[in-house]
Amino acid sequence: MVTEEQVSAIGRTLLDAAQPLPARFRALFTLRNLGGPAAVACIGRAFGDGSALLKHELAYCLGQMRDEAAIPVLLSVLRDTRQEPMVRHEAGEALGAIGNPEVLDVLKQYSEDPVVEVAETCQLAVKRLEWLREHGEEPGASPYQSVDPAPPAEETDVAKLREALLDEGRPLFDRYRAMFALRNLGGRDAVLALADGLQAGSALFRHEIGYVLGQMQDEACVPQLTAALRSRAESPMVRHECAEALGAIARPSCLETLRAFARDEERVVRESCEVALDMEWHCSEGLRGEAEPAWTSPVFKQSRRAAAAACCQHPAPKSPGRARGWEEIKHRPWAPA
Repeated sequence: MVTEEQVSAIGRTLLDAAQPLPARFRALFTLRNLGGPAAVACIGRAFGDGSALLKHELAYCLGQMRDEAAIPVLLSVLRDTRQEPMVRHEAGEALGAIGNPEVLDVLKQYSEDPVVEVAETCQLAVKRLEWLREHGEEPGASPYQSVDPAPPAEETDVAKLREALLDEGRPLFDRYRAMFALRNLGGRDAVLALADGLQAGSALFRHEIGYVLGQMQDEACVPQLTAALRSRAESPMVRHECAEALGAIARPSCLETLRAFARDEERVVRESCEVALDMEWHCSEGLRGEAEPAWTSPVFKQSRRAAAAACCQHPAPKSPGRARGWEEIKHRPWAPA
């Protein structure tokens, strides 16, 4: 059983800006898997950090935990215009994921935010909450064990879903529903249809395409993800998500690309590459029993067995596909020692 003191010790790793970023991400994912008030509080205290990548992942994890205790801090982040757009967007999405209708008025207010990505996110969150109210229950469990910003469409024809996905005249919520239906169907045709979405007009939409391609871990989309990451004209929000997806796919060419962009001028891009490469180590060399990187903190090592034991009591289901990369590591506290 993990004690509150041990949760606090893991939280100190998350909050310690002197720690390498991959160590802090591992601490975050451990807190997410442990859950509970102490874990939520630790995560909430990290929003003063300088890394937009870390802060956006904090919000994502709080949304996936679906603990209503996180609502106040998420509302604060959404309202704080000093926070980076990708962080505010993730806070809005997390509020929709938690599913409490009491935040509807705030989400409607920020559906008109001057930052397009924030406005579109809040519009989607409003639609999700309205869908939940109309249907009276959550959509069926995602095969990827994620809480998604829209329920999947009921359509199962890939060609029709692709048409809906790419139709810029349709409501964004409907296009997202097509996106998640394609993801759930899987297969090469669905992957390639989704990859075509990387040419869409909305940066928010393109970034979500990168996210679902990372979940699917299918190498058929590596050329499109690589092209998006390489494009200096692309939004950093999209480039970083494509970097994470390449880390999840984890083919040799993907890792070579990540190493090439690990010194990118955009902080969120280079940090995404750094963390994705660390996660690949964690799910390959680490799982084969090789030593952890030298930077792993003593506190983190001391706390890990207790947290791992707690996670094993309520293990998070693994995502489909190979147990590799960013998406898989989010469901593990760390590699076995």
